[in-house]
Amino acid sequence: WRATVDLALLAMAGGLMIVPSFAAIQAFAPTFERARIIAAVNVLNAAFMASGTLAVAMLQSAGVAVPTLFLCVGVFMFAAAIWIFKAVVVSPFRDVLSIIFRAFYRLEAKGLANFEKAGKNPIIALNHVSFLDAAVALSVLPIDPVFAIDHTIAKKWWVKPFLKLVRAIPLDPARPLGTRTLVNAVKGGDPLVIFPEGRLTVTGSLMKVYDGAGLIAEKSGAWVVPVRIEGPEATIFSRLSREQVRRHWFPKFTLTILEPVRLEVDEALRGKARRIAAGAALYETMSDLVFRTTAIDRTLHQALVDAARAHGFGRTALEDPISGALSYRKLLIGAHIVGRKLQPVSELGDAIGVMLPNANAAGVAVFAVMNAGRVAAMVNFTAGAANIRSGLASAKAKTVLTSRAFVEKGGLETLVAALENDVRVVYLEDLRATVSFTDKLRAFVGHRRALALRRPDDPAAILFTSGSEGAPKGVVLSHKNMLANSAQAAARIDFGRTDKLFNVLPIFHCFGLNAGFVLPLVSGVPIYLYPSPLHYKLVPELVYGSNATVLLGTDTFLAGYARVAHAYDFRSIRYVVAGAEPVKEATRKVWAEKFGIRILEGYGVTETAPVLALNTPMFNKFGTVGRLIPGMEHRLDKVAGVEDGGRLFVRGPNVMLGYLKADNPGVLEPPNDGWHDTGDIVSVDEQGFITIKGRAKRFAKIGGEMISLAAVEALASELWPKALSAAAREIDPRKGERIVLVTQQKDATRADFQAFAKSKGASDLMIPAEVMIVETLPLLGSGKLDFPAVAAMVRDRGRYILPTPRVPNGVLGRIDGSAARTA
Repeated sequence: WRATVDLALLAMAGGLMIVPSFAAIQAFAPTFERARIIAAVNVLNAAFMASGTLAVAMLQSAGVAVPTLFLCVGVFMFAAAIWIFKAVVVSPFRDVLSIIFRAFYRLEAKGLANFEKAGKNPIIALNHVSFLDAAVALSVLPIDPVFAIDHTIAKKWWVKPFLKLVRAIPLDPARPLGTRTLVNAVKGGDPLVIFPEGRLTVTGSLMKVYDGAGLIAEKSGAWVVPVRIEGPEATIFSRLSREQVRRHWFPKFTLTILEPVRLEVDEALRGKARRIAAGAALYETMSDLVFRTTAIDRTLHQALVDAARAHGFGRTALEDPISGALSYRKLLIGAHIVGRKLQPVSELGDAIGVMLPNANAAGVAVFAVMNAGRVAAMVNFTAGAANIRSGLASAKAKTVLTSRAFVEKGGLETLVAALENDVRVVYLEDLRATVSFTDKLRAFVGHRRALALRRPDDPAAILFTSGSEGAPKGVVLSHKNMLANSAQAAARIDFGRTDKLFNVLPIFHCFGLNAGFVLPLVSGVPIYLYPSPLHYKLVPELVYGSNATVLLGTDTFLAGYARVAHAYDFRSIRYVVAGAEPVKEATRKVWAEKFGIRILEGYGVTETAPVLALNTPMFNKFGTVGRLIPGMEHRLDKVAGVEDGGRLFVRGPNVMLGYLKADNPGVLEPPNDGWHDTGDIVSVDEQGFITIKGRAKRFAKIGGEMISLAAVEALASELWPKALSAAAREIDPRKGERIVLVTQQKDATRADFQAFAKSKGASDLMIPAEVMIVETLPLLGSGKLDFPAVAAMVRDRGRYILPTPRVPNGVLGRIDGSAARTA
């Protein structure tokens, strides 16, 4: 039996060698010589078989036993193996690694052809998620590279044996000599593998990229091939904790290789500035890699199911103060049940209005509509009956989904009565009353499958512009638009399973829906939903009690929380992200001094789902809205009268499908060639940071000069930091237009503003012709000022101006729910 086993193992080993070898000969032989080479191989095989048979016969006749024969064959094969290892071009160590990773971790490499485009000596830049990364890369790369390895890692005893099997250069970031050595290696024709982060990730996201890594790529002039490794972070070889990632014994490994790029650095830069610019360029390349390798070609329902699989169906997805926690499984089951109930009252692709506050039920409703193959038209219940009816008509929505309890508590009976003239109002309570045991069982079994098949480019949601400068328009966003923007934001800021997002922003606005709802859900981040951002005293207490780590808000809301919150209420917060309106210096200062938190200001529009630019912990510049997110193109069109900057146009995978307008209901008006006109006048500095000058519609033309109303408001907020102020324009027969400043500062005077403006070096044209004092300024539901309403107040100023003698100095107008109702 021993001989039988030995023969079987010998046959298997021979097959493992012969079959791949013969396949390699056929693949690598030149076409015009292939037949001759194969014939020569056959001749050699026959010669060795004959000589081997003769040798065995001679040894047996000499009395050599069978075990000894096997020993002789083994010695001979061992010698042949050593000769093969020396003769073969590819390292056998790599082959062994490849066999292990493909057998146990189902290693898959995507985009290998991109290596051929990079020439003979590219720089391969990889993200760093585990101690296996270098071995995984070596097993896949079709070249024999030099590895740049951290000098502290290179000194570890368990690493030294592996360094003898590969070419490696220890790198010390503090010593420029190591960088010069790597540059010379690349210039000498060696491909180089680098980990720009310089260390294993402890966040699960892209960490700091060292400037030295960028400088190597820039000085060598080589192509940079971005490579993303996914999978090893779930093994025991990563530094992520069990709370950060779900552990697996044998997760699937994936390497995605993108097209080679060259780092673009301004030739005029020198010294430290050039080094920083090279590092920033490499960071842009790596964050673009993270975005482009994130799955966005799927529906939101599929993304939710994928997130549940990755993070656990029993993991908390949503939470509110009334219903408590809702797991991914319960969210999907609820969406399945409600989606089935909506199918009989609508057609595939129909728009269904969703009029609900921030609560678990709203999450179920939104995904129910999408799961059923319908489009969620998010109804802004603060916009007034006329605007809502106009929006629903533009979307051709015939059904609105809401809650009877919400209507009663919100005092929306009159609004619902007006809507019922045009649409069918469906209450969640009524749907719940019709749910049977069969419905629940069917949902439990099938909640992972969509009720209707949809494509990533199909419409998913319709949001209506804020109306801050005119009549709202319906903005149609696809599943891919929303997932792309989520991936773009996630590529720039690290957050994951250990975080919790507190969302007070209404989901009828894009900031609240995508940034505060879709992004955390598809990232495995639990969401605490609260229905009103205006509860300034209660929100900080809820943030404290929920242990939230991420808070979204606008300047108005954040300033309100800061006034009443205890210094310890935001102890667990890691990130405060602000958008929708400029963050005032006073707000930024109080959050930094009172809570020790830096506000990260971003910029977006509904039409881009919504994030366009974002300040991050790694790249943050006060007074700007950050740098463009990955995957975006932009251009600045010149504007008469504006020297520094231009009108911003953007294009990217997150740009909307198009507009729906009331004068052409149901007809989609796509952006021209994919470019969206933001309507904002901005400037972009040499580092890519964007500064918003103002809306194109919010400039006053005075004596031929273009004056930004936003700049006037910024001066007012700095002069009177505790009061809201808004600037409006009106016709002036002498200068063309003039500026009227409307403020809640009770003792405000034009003389005070003029003196302050001059102390700041502002132009005389920025001084308003009139300062108008009012009790309250109208706000939209998102917290932004309602500028059309402000303009109406200026036109009808007699109704709003406060009689100055009756108002004591220093009394502030109260900002509360009445302001939102005014909007």
